[in-house]
Amino acid sequence: MCCLFGLIDYAHRLSARQKTRLLEPLAAACEARGTDATGIAYNSGGKLRIYKRPVPARQLPLAIPRDAHVILGHTRMTTQGNALYNRNNHPFPGHVPGNRFALAHNGVLCNDKTLRTARHLPATEIETDSYVAVQLIEQQKALTPDSLRCMAESVEGSFTFTVLDQRDNLYLVKGDNPMCLYHYPHLGFYLYASTKPILEQGLRGTWLRRERAVEVPLSAGEILHIAPDGSLQLDSFQMPEPLFSLWGGPSRYWHSPTRTRRPSRQNAYVEDLKHLASVFGYTPEDVEEFLTDGFTPEEIEEVFYHGEL
Repeated sequence: MCCLFGLIDYAHRLSARQKTRLLEPLAAACEARGTDATGIAYNSGGKLRIYKRPVPARQLPLAIPRDAHVILGHTRMTTQGNALYNRNNHPFPGHVPGNRFALAHNGVLCNDKTLRTARHLPATEIETDSYVAVQLIEQQKALTPDSLRCMAESVEGSFTFTVLDQRDNLYLVKGDNPMCLYHYPHLGFYLYASTKPILEQGLRGTWLRRERAVEVPLSAGEILHIAPDGSLQLDSFQMPEPLFSLWGGPSRYWHSPTRTRRPSRQNAYVEDLKHLASVFGYTPEDVEEFLTDGFTPEEIEEVFYHGEL
């Protein structure tokens, strides 16, 4: 379980100090989902720059340059790949002809090793499951909604991805893992984090808490492109039907003889919650009880953070 966060200052109105003072408390709030490593990516001086360290967000100095208008961030809870080796931490660099990009992932992928063999992906020292998403994009030699769709439809497990290219295009690839995006149209920027409670917590104590935000809806199976001018373009990808429904009944997918059985991404999200439960004083059995009582995975996360809905 990790946390994605970031800022898109498409109107170029925020000073370096304002951006830093918004992102510092937001990154600190994201520690609820991971303290093993923290990283950010942005464009400055004509180059895509990635800064990451195996430390909690509060220990990572954030000095956002004035010319960095889109910032992609990540806090990590390690599931695969030792965080002490910084190459295993997010964001990950990628390259396609004529473009460089940085990718961050929230979730757990379960078929990364299978994909590397089946797609003949190059060997790498990076042990993190998330890196296979970079390799799948690179293999298609383009960073486009089509290449992101192909990547998202290839991986199995739980995910939401954020991808920033060297031209300040930001892509949000929304699987079953949460994402909350706020728009401040009168100020000319967006803020996002993996969950609404974390985003709200990060805004407390900042000058932005008094400003009115418009929440941009995002659904599983959507690819949202935020252009450098702040305009939005929405594409989609095919989410697999679950092997079993969340409430325990078999889905029709299980009975189809013509389709490959694949693990439910929704169930993978539930497994992530069970793994995270002990951090907040809960048990995997508590998660099962919440589900039986009718809670959604997103609502269970809010219980973890705040103790109540």
